Amino acid sequence: MEHNTEKKTRYTKKQRALDIIELLKKEYPEAGCTLDYDQAWKLLVSVRLAAQCTDARVNVVVEGLFGKYPSVDALAEASPEEIEAIVRPCGLGKSKAKDISACMRQLKEKYGGNVPEDFDALLSLPGVGRKSANLIMGDVFGKPAIVTDTHCIRLVNRMGLVDGVKEPKKVEMALWKIIPPEEGSDFCHRLVYHGRAVCTARTRPDCENCCLKAVCKKVGV
Repeated sequence: MEHNTEKKTRYTKKQRALDIIELLKKEYPEAGCTLDYDQAWKLLVSVRLAAQCTDARVNVVVEGLFGKYPSVDALAEASPEEIEAIVRPCGLGKSKAKDISACMRQLKEKYGGNVPEDFDALLSLPGVGRKSANLIMGDVFGKPAIVTDTHCIRLVNRMGLVDGVKEPKKVEMALWKIIPPEEGSDFCHRLVYHGRAVCTARTRPDCENCCLKAVCKKVGV
């Protein structure tokens, strides 16, 4: 018993994080973004549509959207009402269409149709928050990024990487202190896979068959 207590005291959040990263790499070696895209602006649109909607549904809906409006310029010229008519199945159609329209216009007018490779510039775009900006920085530009979506927030609390922190920016800031910068983006993608398959939200997490059970605070050390 004394040995276990001593081990818990020595096992820091950073050590736990490094162990979790390695175990997730083995379990999900090919994990990546589950939104389909082949250009940066398309990912920007898709991640806005993904709010309170599944990535699978977004991938279907954007086929029609990008088929009709195949460029930043084309989508910038579309009215919010025209965009809403296509993206409505993703939910919150009016607000999402308004943001997408304004975002594409700003890309066209201010950035020559290109997505800026700067975090603060991304945050200045309509409808783009820290989660979306980090996703773009990590997946498109290969820069250090931590995407604090609902899976990430739920899992890192359960695992013991943060303690009862639910606000996305606070979770992000806490993770920056313990996750190696080059690992952040892939780590968050793997959390999505793990959160969907094992450490679920709506049903009891499958701790018994979890690849992280030996290092997870909830069930392990």
